[in-house]
Amino acid sequence: MRAIEKFPNLVTMFFARASERGDAPFLWRKKDGAWQSLSWTMVAQQVAALSAALKAQGLKPGDPVMLVSENRPEFCIADLAIMAAGCITVPTYTTNTTRDHQHILTDSGARAVIVSTAKLAQVLMPAVVRSQADFIIGMEPLRGTQGQIACHMWDDLIAAHPVDVATCAAAQTATRQDQACIIYTSGTGGAPRGVMQHHGAILLNAEGAGAVVAEDFGWGEEVFLSFLPLSHAYEHSGGQFLPMLLGGQIYYSEGLEKLASNIEETRPTIMVVVPRLFEVLRARIIKSIEKQGKFPNYLMAQALRIAAKEQHGRKSLLDRPMKALLARTLIPKIRARFGGRLKALVSGGAPLNPDVGLFFDAMGLTLLQGYGQTEAGPVVSCNRPRAGIAMDTVGPPLDGVEVRIAEDGEILVRGELVMHGYWRNPAETEKVLKDGWLHTGDIGEFDAKGRIRITDRKKDLIVNDKGDNVAPQKVEGMLTLQAEIGQAMVHGDRRPYLVGLIVPDAEWTLEWAQAKGLTLAEARADTAYMAALRAAVDRVNSDLSVTERVRRFILADEPFTIENEEMTPSIKIRRHVIRKRYADRLDALYKG
Repeated sequence: MRAIEKFPNLVTMFFARASERGDAPFLWRKKDGAWQSLSWTMVAQQVAALSAALKAQGLKPGDPVMLVSENRPEFCIADLAIMAAGCITVPTYTTNTTRDHQHILTDSGARAVIVSTAKLAQVLMPAVVRSQADFIIGMEPLRGTQGQIACHMWDDLIAAHPVDVATCAAAQTATRQDQACIIYTSGTGGAPRGVMQHHGAILLNAEGAGAVVAEDFGWGEEVFLSFLPLSHAYEHSGGQFLPMLLGGQIYYSEGLEKLASNIEETRPTIMVVVPRLFEVLRARIIKSIEKQGKFPNYLMAQALRIAAKEQHGRKSLLDRPMKALLARTLIPKIRARFGGRLKALVSGGAPLNPDVGLFFDAMGLTLLQGYGQTEAGPVVSCNRPRAGIAMDTVGPPLDGVEVRIAEDGEILVRGELVMHGYWRNPAETEKVLKDGWLHTGDIGEFDAKGRIRITDRKKDLIVNDKGDNVAPQKVEGMLTLQAEIGQAMVHGDRRPYLVGLIVPDAEWTLEWAQAKGLTLAEARADTAYMAALRAAVDRVNSDLSVTERVRRFILADEPFTIENEEMTPSIKIRRHVIRKRYADRLDALYKG
C-alpha cells in the first residue's frame, strides 16, 4: 500500500503531484453544457506564472492577498499562486456584504485583491477603494472604473509572466510552521475573526484524512465534487488540499439546484458535505420512494430496520435473505443517484443527526461524520470503518492529533493542526489557546473504543431557570427531520421551558394548501395548518426529556438564509441575529 508522504509546504506538495500526474486531468468545470478539464501541467504553469506576476506587482513575502471567488479552477490556481509568492491567502465568502469585505480588508491588511466576476466586484469595490489594497485582479472582465485602484486582467498577467515550473517549484522555501492563509470564521456568534492557519495545520489534516482513505477504503483514482464554499476551512482543506495530496480530480459543482445531476454526471468517489445537505437529500429520496408504491416503501422500512440493528452490533442470519433482496433492488438504485462509485460521504461543519446517518447507511452509502473547527485545520477527528462507525460519535482523532477531555467536559486539542492564533487579536487568542491546548468550546467524551462523542457547544448550551442544561442543536436537528418542518431554532435560556421558532417546509406547505384548496397565505392563517405543525412538534417531544420539550412555538416570517444574515455561508444558523429579530415574539410565548 502506498504511504502518505509528508511535505514541507502546500505548494511543494502541489508541484510534486503535478510532476507525477503530468497531463492527467485535475480541475474540471462545466462550460457550454460540457465538462472541461485543466491538466496538472496546465494548472502548474498558471500557478507559476501568476506567482511571478504577483511578485512583479510589488508584493512581498508575508503580504495578505484577499481572494473572492466562487468554486472554480481559478480559485485553486490563485490560492496556490499566492502561497507560491510567499504571500498569505485571505479567502472570503462570495455572499459577504460590502461591510463584511470592509471588515476583512481592514483587519487582514490585504495588499491586493483577486475577484472572479464583475458582479462580485460590484459589492467588493466600495470596500477596496477605502482600503490599503494596491491593486485588484479580475478573473473575468470587471465593468467600469475601479477608482484609483490599479486593475489587472487574470489572462493578461499570466501571459506576461511565463515562468519555468521547475524553477518556481525549486524556489519554495516555506516550512510547515509558516503561515499559509487567514480564514475568517463564519461568525455564528458575532464579528468574524481571522484564524491563522499555517502550512503544517492543513497538511496534517490532509495527511490524516488521506490515511483514512488509503487504509480504510484503498487509495485509487479519487474524484471529488467540490460544492461547499472554498472560503470555508472545511472545503479548503478537505475539498482542495486533500484531493491534491491524493493526486485526485476535482469537479466544481454548478450549485445546489444542479447538485443532484452533477453527482450523477461526475461520479465522485468522495464527497465533503454539511449535515443540512444530507437532510435535504434524505427528504428527497424518501419522498421519491414513497411515490413508488407499497413494495419500495416496504423495502426502505426493512433496510432501516436492519441498519438500526447492526448499528447496535446485532447482526442476524435471519436478515440475510432480505439483505440479499435489498442488494439487488433498492440499494443499487440509490447508489446510482450518487454515481455508483462513492466510497464515502464525509459530513462536517455541524453535528449530524444520528437518524440521518443511519438512513444513508441503510441505503448502502458509507457516511462518515467528522468533527473540528477552523482553529484546528479544521478536522480533529473522523469516523472510519476500522474503528467501527457509530453514528452518535465523530470517530477517533486523526493521526497526529491529541485530544483530552477537561474536568468540565470541554474538548481540548493539541498538535500541529492547531492554529497559531487569531490574526492581530492576542486577547481572543489567549482565551482559546492555553498551554498549547486549543479549548474548543465543545462538550464531549470518549466512548469505549476511543471515539469522540459530542454532547454540545459549551456556549450554545441553554440553561433554564432551574439550572438544567439543554443542547439546542439536538432538539433542532430532531425537529427538522419532520416532513412538515424546514428549519427550526429553540430558545429558553434562563426560562422555565423551551419555545421554538419554526420555518415550515415549503414543499409540504404547498402540498397541504393544494389539498385544502387554499392559497399559501390562507394556509398559514388556517388553524388546521398550525395543528399539523403542532402534531409534528409533539412527535418530536415524545422522544425528548421534559426539559428538552418545545412547549410553544411561532412561525418565522421567512426562511433563515445567507442573504438575510440568519445563516452563515456554511449553512449554520446565526442564533444571535435570529434571537434579536424575533425577541419580542419569543418573549411573548412565556406570557399568558
